Amino acid sequence: MLHRLPLSQATLHGYFSRDLEPALTIAPGDSVRFAVPNSSWYVEPENKFVPRDPTLDVGHALVGPIGVRGARIGQTLVVRIDEVKPASWGVTYTKPPHLVRWQLSDGIGRGAGRTVRLAPFLGVLGMPPAEPGVHSTVPPRPCGGNIDCKELVAGSVLFLPIPVDEALFSAGDGHAAQGDGEISGTAIECPVEAQVTLDLRDDFPIQWPIARTTASWLTFGFHEDLGKAAGIAIEGMLDLMQREHGLTRSDALALGSVVVDLRVTQIANKTLGVHAVLADAALG
Repeated sequence: MLHRLPLSQATLHGYFSRDLEPALTIAPGDSVRFAVPNSSWYVEPENKFVPRDPTLDVGHALVGPIGVRGARIGQTLVVRIDEVKPASWGVTYTKPPHLVRWQLSDGIGRGAGRTVRLAPFLGVLGMPPAEPGVHSTVPPRPCGGNIDCKELVAGSVLFLPIPVDEALFSAGDGHAAQGDGEISGTAIECPVEAQVTLDLRDDFPIQWPIARTTASWLTFGFHEDLGKAAGIAIEGMLDLMQREHGLTRSDALALGSVVVDLRVTQIANKTLGVHAVLADAALG
């Protein structure tokens, strides 16, 4: 079944909390279509959306939370990204007061006298931590959040460990294009229209996010220390290689050293991100 969440104060929030009431509750396997402002709550270059509670909604503009019936702590949430459609404009900030304004159309971004190819995705895809209270949207966590991975375009699937019953999934932070690392701290920040399909799995236990693209497996690690983030991503990839390819741990490590690529997901969010990539074509 396809559901729609309108762009309204009732469907947007700017923080994570297990105490937020769902804006919508769906059955596993249902799809949700929605619109969301850019990360700074702008729906047009000069038109900022007013949040419900300016004292709480200080983070990224997120749609949701979306409850999933039957979702339980310890299960895996399956997030299929069906579509991400950017608006006709976007901005990239560096150190104030500099910014680049972009015109977006036909898969091309035009800004600073140059053109770039667009590959739109949602920077924030995740659930609230299990701990009570209000949590920032800025850091990525084991349950997802501000992952900022440019590989999570339409057609990709993200797997997240569920920390709270009903999952309470939220999404936002539309990016029309971004490089690995997001080195200025922002990508092409833009409003988007998007659609995701949410499902549950009991047979795919994980502790950190994993993604499946059209041609690769990705495992993620987040930590304030980049080396430790890389270590988490590597351990996740070795687990995956053992499970998917029936390898011993030692063989997974040896083969991984030959065919697995490590990429810096982002350095913009204090909690740094690394993803390990195993291309389908890498192992015969």
